[in-house]
Amino acid sequence: MTREVRLNRIVDLLEELDYPIERDDAEAAVSDVTLVLADAERNLGELVSKTDSTRFETPDDIVSELHNTLPREAVGEPYQSEGEG
Repeated sequence: MTREVRLNRIVDLLEELDYPIERDDAEAAVSDVTLVLADAERNLGELVSKTDSTRFETPDDIVSELHNTLPREAVGEPYQSEGEG
């Protein structure tokens, strides 16, 4: 079953993982998650696999790496809200 999560709600999902966690393990743990972005939907596991870090100490580490991986358009215009959905 595929899960969906918006970028502004991703920390809640990532907090369910056990840290520290290796990138490959994090990728596998979220491979069934569709990340809903401003411009499209992407597989979260695939995005995690493209990060530079090989190990994450906290959920915030993954979020930071994802923001570095995503194109600017993916997160919307500056100061634009994703809504509360």
